Amino acid sequence: MAEERDNESAGARELIAFRIGEQEFCVDIISVREIRGFASATPLPHAPHYVTGVINLRGTVLPIVDLAARLGFGATEPTARSVIIVVRVGQQLVGLLVDAVSDILTVTDDLLQPTPDLASELARTFVRGVMAVEGRMISLIAVDNILPQMDVAA
Repeated sequence: MAEERDNESAGARELIAFRIGEQEFCVDIISVREIRGFASATPLPHAPHYVTGVINLRGTVLPIVDLAARLGFGATEPTARSVIIVVRVGQQLVGLLVDAVSDILTVTDDLLQPTPDLASELARTFVRGVMAVEGRMISLIAVDNILPQMDVAA
């Protein structure tokens, strides 16, 4: 019995759930560095449409990605509840602009269902899977695919 409980806790992970419009998404808490209130960003010329700009995070230039725009939902209109989730993507820190953080979930891997086959290839690029938690459908975001793949000049 105790061994069974150990196996369950070994497959558990903590996720930060957040809202974009009426939909809920989550990211693995391991990639999250901090959650901070919304701060307007300084725009960058010729940046992709989903990069709102950069902010100064304790001396570090932090690019801000409007996650709604990146996922194809249209640009976010920031409110007092809007937050920036600072995540590590590879070696870079990136701020994800979302409408609100809802909670921290502890889930087991068996709750995560694959992204439906009906979803486009682009949707499967950003969504690692979908889970039903407490009557809510929550999509797990693939943080490592949020930034475009950069061509490295040799």
